[in-house]
Amino acid sequence: MTDDPGGLVGRQAAGDIDHETALHLIAEGGITIEGRLVAASNATFYCTVALGDGTADGTALVGTAIYKPVRGEAPLWDFPDGTLAARERAAFLVSEASGWDVVPPTVLRDGPFGPGMVQLWVDADESIDPVALVNDADPRLRRIALFDAVVNNADRKVGHLLPRPDGLVQGVDHGVCFHREPKLRTVLWAWRGQSISADEAAVIARLRDALAGDLGRDLREHLTATEVRLTRRRADRLVETGRFPQPDPDRPAIPWPPY
Repeated sequence: MTDDPGGLVGRQAAGDIDHETALHLIAEGGITIEGRLVAASNATFYCTVALGDGTADGTALVGTAIYKPVRGEAPLWDFPDGTLAARERAAFLVSEASGWDVVPPTVLRDGPFGPGMVQLWVDADESIDPVALVNDADPRLRRIALFDAVVNNADRKVGHLLPRPDGLVQGVDHGVCFHREPKLRTVLWAWRGQSISADEAAVIARLRDALAGDLGRDLREHLTATEVRLTRRRADRLVETGRFPQPDPDRPAIPWPPY
């Protein structure tokens, strides 16, 4: 008999599967908590997610994910209680609609500690220093800076940037986005005031239009109607100005700590 500690023969790593299968895995797979990320401000668990018949040929599909239960969210003075997981899902929906692939696959579902956010784990390339990417104004971060401007990200730290081995840089921790008031706090100010490229403007224009249609409808399952409307206004503003935003001199522009 083959020794299989996990009880799943023919497993397939999540990094080898396509986007839709990854979403299916984290939405439907059984969650086993492996540990807790103790440095996180909210309860954040590293998990194994498994589907016994997750692939087309019926073999098992196993991956790793982050699980943030709503009950583990720390209260914030400026965001409504119990809304951070939904904002993480909303950020993924905007990322998916943009085609920029900023946010890893993210779902809302029940878990070992109740409803929460489950997001596919990203194995970052440890040979790449995210601080160097920021200091060098790596062009791969431009789309993340624009994404943050659209979703009004109040907490883009260096540690939230994950360079993958395939060259893509993704972002995580989007629980404090979509506030009604201007809240943009980010380490990605290298392009402040600079012109947005035609390709970038085209993506934002598509987002603006989608926010008036299907995307806006989907977001209203997780955000208030006002938050969705203001998200569209921010996208529209970027298209109108054709420039990256400037820091607001009347409020902190960089999160603390920045890493």
